[in-house]
Amino acid sequence: MPKFEYAPAPESRSIVDLAASYGLFIDGEFTDGGGTAFKTVNPATEEVLAEVAEADEADVDRAVRAARRAHDRVWGPMPGRERAKYLFRIARILAERSREFAVLETLDNGKPIKESRDVDVPLVSQWFFYNAGWADKLDHAGLGPNPRSLGVAAQVIPWNFPLLMLAWKVAPALAAGNTVVLKPAETTPLTALLFADVCRQAELPPGVVNIVTGAGETGRLLVAHPDVNKVAFTGSTPVGREIARTVAGTDKRLTLELGGKAANIVFEDAPMDQAVEGIVRGIFFNQGHVCCAGSRLLVQESVAEEVLDRLKARMATLRLGDPLDKNTDVGAINSAEQLGRIRELAATGDDEGAARWSAPCELPERGFWYAPTIFTGVTQAHRIAREEIFGPVLSVLTFRTPAEAVEKANNTPYGLSAGVWTEKGSRILAMADQLRAGVVWANTFNQFDPASPFGGYKESGYGREGGRHGLASYLEGAR
Repeated sequence: MPKFEYAPAPESRSIVDLAASYGLFIDGEFTDGGGTAFKTVNPATEEVLAEVAEADEADVDRAVRAARRAHDRVWGPMPGRERAKYLFRIARILAERSREFAVLETLDNGKPIKESRDVDVPLVSQWFFYNAGWADKLDHAGLGPNPRSLGVAAQVIPWNFPLLMLAWKVAPALAAGNTVVLKPAETTPLTALLFADVCRQAELPPGVVNIVTGAGETGRLLVAHPDVNKVAFTGSTPVGREIARTVAGTDKRLTLELGGKAANIVFEDAPMDQAVEGIVRGIFFNQGHVCCAGSRLLVQESVAEEVLDRLKARMATLRLGDPLDKNTDVGAINSAEQLGRIRELAATGDDEGAARWSAPCELPERGFWYAPTIFTGVTQAHRIAREEIFGPVLSVLTFRTPAEAVEKANNTPYGLSAGVWTEKGSRILAMADQLRAGVVWANTFNQFDPASPFGGYKESGYGREGGRHGLASYLEGAR
C-alpha cells in the first residue's frame, strides 16, 4: 500500500507585518540602540527577517533607570487589584492576537506552527491570566506576612521558547509589583518586540516592561547592573554559572533554570502505545530544543525490542519540513551554531560504538535541519548519555529492576525532569520519591500548567517558576 501523503497546508505569513528594523523598547517607546545592529533569520530558509538594534551599556542603564522610576512612582505603590487589570488586559490581547504571535514565533524560531499555535501561545495567555489572579491576593498566598515587591527584575531568556519564557518571567514579576528589563535571545527577539506592542496596546505605564536586545554582552551588562534587585535566567548551565559568579556577594535575588538530561523510564507493564507517543513528545517536540527533554530513554529489558520496533515505526511517520505547514511535526534547528553542536555530539555516539538509526526523511536544501535520531547500545559512559545535546537525538539504555532504573536515571549532573511509564500507581510514587528531578511526569511528558512549579536540582539550577513558588521569588519577605 503506498504511503499516505498529506497535501501542503501552509499557514499564511500575511498576518504578520514585519518591519525592516526594530529598536529597543525603553520607557514605553521604541528607541535606537548604541551597539552594532544584528540580523535575525528564518532558520528554515536562512532568509533575513529583520535587523535588530543592540543595546550597549548606556542603553541598559537607561532601561534599568526607567524600570526603577516606574517601580518607585507607579507600579510598586499601585494596588494589586489595579495591577491585575493590566495583566488581564495583556492576557486577553495575547489571546486575540494569538495567530499573529504563532506565525511570528515559527518564522523566527523554526518550530512547527502547530506547536506555536496549540501549545506555546495558549500557555502564554494562561500564564498572564493565572498571575493576574494572584496580584490582589499576595497577602493570602501563604508566602509570609506583608509580602512586597523586590524592585527591578533583570530577566534573560533563551531561544527555544522565546514567548513562553517571556511569560514565565514577566507575568509573576508584574503580579508581584516588580518592573522588568528583559533581554531576549539574539536569534529570536521578534516575539518579545511584538509583546512590547501589546504592552502599549494594554496601556501599561511606561517603564514597567523594558526590552533590550543583543547578544551575550548585553545580558552580562544587565545582570551586573548595580540597580537590579532580581535576576532570572533560563539557558545553559555554563552561562548560569557565570551569572551566579556575577551576583555572588551582592544582595540580588537569583533564580536559574538551566540544562537537563531527563530520563524517560518505561516499565514492562506500561501502556505501550501511550508510552511511545510520550517518548516521541519527550524528545522530538520542538526539535528537542527543550531543557527538560526526555533525551535518555530507559526501557526495561523484557520489552526493549518491542518498544524500539514501535518507536521506529512511529518515527517513520514524522513529517519534517516547512514549519509553517500545519502538517509538519519536526521543524528547523534554530541556528547553524546549534546544528553544528548536535552533529558534533551525535558523531561522538558513532565514535564510541553506539548504533545510530534516523527516521527516513528528506532534508530541505536550505535552512538548518536534522533528522530525528535514536542511538541504541548506549552506556552511561557515552557522551550522548551524559551531555545535553539539545536536539532531536535520543539515547536508549536498558534496565532490569526499578533500583537499576533509579541508579541510571540519577547518574547525571542534571536534575530537571523525568518521566515514569507504568500501570502501577505505587511504582510511580516510589520512583518519584527516589528520582532527583524537579518535575516527574507520570504516564505523560512535557505537560505544563501555570499553577504548577517548575525547576531543577544540581546543575539544572535552583528556584522555581510557576504557581505560588514562582511568585515567591519576586517578593520580599516571602518564604
